[in-house]
Amino acid sequence: MPVAKLTYADLANPAIHRQPVYEPGRPIDVVAREFGLDPKETIKLASNENPLGASPMALAAVRDFLNQTHLYPDGGCYLLREKLAQKLGLTPDQFVFGNGSNEVIELVGHAFLMPQDEVVMGEQAFIVFKLITLLFGATPVEVPLRNFTHDLKAMGEAITEKTKLVFLPSPNNPTGTINEPAEVLDFARSLPEHVIFGLDEAYCEYLDDPVDLCPLLAEGRKIICFRTFSKIYGLAGFRLGYGYCGADCASLLNRVREPFNVNSLAQAAALAALDDHPFVEQSREVNRAGLRDLSGFCQNFKLDYIPSHGNFMLIKVGNGREVFRKLQKVGVIVRPMEPYGLPEYVRISVGRKAENARLCRELHNVLGLS
Repeated sequence: MPVAKLTYADLANPAIHRQPVYEPGRPIDVVAREFGLDPKETIKLASNENPLGASPMALAAVRDFLNQTHLYPDGGCYLLREKLAQKLGLTPDQFVFGNGSNEVIELVGHAFLMPQDEVVMGEQAFIVFKLITLLFGATPVEVPLRNFTHDLKAMGEAITEKTKLVFLPSPNNPTGTINEPAEVLDFARSLPEHVIFGLDEAYCEYLDDPVDLCPLLAEGRKIICFRTFSKIYGLAGFRLGYGYCGADCASLLNRVREPFNVNSLAQAAALAALDDHPFVEQSREVNRAGLRDLSGFCQNFKLDYIPSHGNFMLIKVGNGREVFRKLQKVGVIVRPMEPYGLPEYVRISVGRKAENARLCRELHNVLGLS
């Protein structure tokens, strides 16, 4: 009799079988190959990337650093933490760096989440909050949004003695909505002693008046803020994000961080990008103009959309998955919102003016608008 063989699935942690899989935006080359398109004529408006590309100062710094890539990177990101500490008015020991801000969020899970814990988040918040919560066996408590915006009153009411973390993104991905700074400050001050507040600031550089939680950190409150170089700085491919918090919290997060998790080129690019103020302002202006173009299109053709404070817009199109497929066939990549419980919507990243115009033409055709 043959011996029954165990599979990898049999040997895996049972929780892995219940773990959802993150659905990224599809790459241009993959879509072009699948539909027989010219990659140069295919546009990607799916992943909230900067349509201007990377900061020119960052790219120059990377080119200058290439002859040092045989050396291990600075495992503590010393220069970067010094520069950010000066920028934010904090101390260098208040930072933790990751392979994108996603990794920093995961480090929070490693350091703090246990199976008996609950994590409060918005029902249509950045999906990684839920994925990380489930990964560590904790329970996500998803609070419905109000008018596509986080309902902080309801989130406060959802907190129990089991709550370990509360996540709030502002602007929120995928809705693009924000909570006013004063409201966020009041909410942070209202949280009980046993709750850590995680504020995701991935898109904060697009805001004229972002919330500032540094004074609350100085008061000793349990707060972790997450930022990234992937969005306005255009460094998504380098994968670099960071968190800032109390020094005692950062020490714990750095204990669970892998050595050398941020590569040398990413560090060089980020250091230079922080000084590229003209590029940041140009990116903000291109984004403002693009949001005007997209909202004007929606208003002209009476499409429901959510006014956005990020570099993307949520638009109601009927069957979001089907519209996503049809747009791919004509070389326009967007993001279906079915995984977020919004099957009638697609999320569209703001592109350059010509890309926005192309998107509007193709969406007009796919939806049969008149």
